[in-house]
Amino acid sequence: MIKNWIEAFRLRTLPLALSCIGMGSFLAAYFGEFNLAVCILSLTTTLFLQILSNLANDYGDSIHGADSEHREGPQRSVQRGSISSKAMFNSIIVFVILSFTSGILLLHYAVGIGSTTFYVFLGFGLAAIAAAIAYTNGKRPYGYSGLGDISVLIFFGLLGVCGTYFLHAESFEPFILLPAISCGFFATGVLNVNNIRDIKSDKLAGKNSIPVRIGKQKALRYHIALISLGCLSTIIFLVFQDKIRSIFLLSPAFFFFGKHLQEMMQADSSSKFDPQLKQLSLSTLLFVVLFGLSILGL
Repeated sequence: MIKNWIEAFRLRTLPLALSCIGMGSFLAAYFGEFNLAVCILSLTTTLFLQILSNLANDYGDSIHGADSEHREGPQRSVQRGSISSKAMFNSIIVFVILSFTSGILLLHYAVGIGSTTFYVFLGFGLAAIAAAIAYTNGKRPYGYSGLGDISVLIFFGLLGVCGTYFLHAESFEPFILLPAISCGFFATGVLNVNNIRDIKSDKLAGKNSIPVRIGKQKALRYHIALISLGCLSTIIFLVFQDKIRSIFLLSPAFFFFGKHLQEMMQADSSSKFDPQLKQLSLSTLLFVVLFGLSILGL
């Protein structure tokens, strides 16, 4: 039973949650505004939200037919019957409560209950919970309309990184938009890998993801653009901050991104696309860790 739930949590996606919070926290430390409590609670809240999203996707895709016998990726928990629909629905409620509670604690320590900033970020948090659920659930799930990429760019990039930075510093530094865009593009790349892998089953289920809309070959070119622009955005940030040495310290991450792109272009089956999800997630986390250590001179 525990093994089934661990599989449903989809642990290989969690590095993305760590990456956006890590990027925001490293940037806060670089600009002299780091708060340990904010960092820990941001990580906890985001991990809860990511697990919530994974559980909601498992439930929603099984209801809408995207997880069927035609699915080419790993079978989901509800699809194969290892977790019942009712149990999955109940787990979604549990993680909504955990995400909300952790988010309230985060805002309490960061900005204080009742302030204007508190209510603004409370709105962001509620939007994140709603987005996690509505991706594959409801009468018109936005993931079935090809809008998942925009959502990921916002929540794992702009809002995830910039929001974390603001909760540390209670101020905003425009230059952090560049590394925030990097995290957003890399996270969108992970979603794109998932959608390329599932392109046939998604098309049959009426899930009009970007790869379904534009085709596999254009989706691969789109993928190259996401990863390349993600790297370029942070390079531009480092140039403006006069951190040229840091660019070279990111070389291991650039190597793994290049290896990932090469394997994506050579993949000719879903079984070969599937490992790229984990590889890109871990490469993104490595990129963020190397970025943080380099700008802090550690």
